[in-house]
Amino acid sequence: MNTSMPTDSDTIDHPLARQIVWLSLWAVAFAFIESSVVVYLRKIYYPEGFAFPLTPIEPNILLNELVREAMTLVVIWTTAQLSYTRLQSRVAAFLILFGIWDIFYYIFLKIVLDWPASFGTWDILFLIPTPWVGPVWAPMLVAMTLAAFGICILKENANGRYIPYSWRFVVLEGIAGTIIVLSFIIPGIDIFEGGDPGTFPSAIFWIGYLFGLIPFLRHHYKSIASGRK
Repeated sequence: MNTSMPTDSDTIDHPLARQIVWLSLWAVAFAFIESSVVVYLRKIYYPEGFAFPLTPIEPNILLNELVREAMTLVVIWTTAQLSYTRLQSRVAAFLILFGIWDIFYYIFLKIVLDWPASFGTWDILFLIPTPWVGPVWAPMLVAMTLAAFGICILKENANGRYIPYSWRFVVLEGIAGTIIVLSFIIPGIDIFEGGDPGTFPSAIFWIGYLFGLIPFLRHHYKSIASGRK
C-alpha cells in the first residue's frame, strides 16, 4: 500500500474539469445543508416569513450561530487544504468552494422558501464580529467573482504554472475585501436598535469591488502573458 504524501503532480494529473466538478458538487451539497439550517431557524423565529426588524434571539442560540458560522469557514478551508498540496491551489479551491456554496445557498432558499423575493431583498450575511447586512445581489456578485478568480488560478495551476503574488498585491486585495465588508457592516449597525438596515452604501461596495477586481485581472493577465513568452 502506498502511504506517501500526495505531490503536486497528483492534482495536476486530474483534468481541470474534473477538479471543478468535484469541488462544485461538494459546495452545492454543503450549501443545501447550510440552507436547511436557515429554513429551520426561520420556521421557529419567522413563521410569517423573514423580515426586518429582527426577532430577538436567546443568547445561547446567538452564540451557537456565531460558532456555526466560524465552523463553516473552517470546514470550507479544511476541504481546500485536503484537496491540494500547494498553498496557491488551496486558496483557489477555497474561493471556488466559498463562491459556489454562497450562490447555491440562496438558490436553495429560493426553492424551499421562495425567498428572496428579488435580488434587491435584504439579508443578514454574517454575524462575526458584528452583523453584516445587504441586498442579496451584493454577496452573490462577490461569490461569483471569487469562484471565477479561483477557477482562473486553478486553470494555471493545472497546467503547472504558479502565478507569483507579491505581498503588495495581497495587501491591496485585503484592503478591497475590507472595504466590501465595511459596506455590509455600516447598514448592519441600524439593526442593533431594532430598526431596518436603511440604505445600502453601494458606492463603498463598488469601490471595494473594483479595487479588488481590476488589480487581479491585470496581474493575472500580465503573469500569464509573461509565462507564455
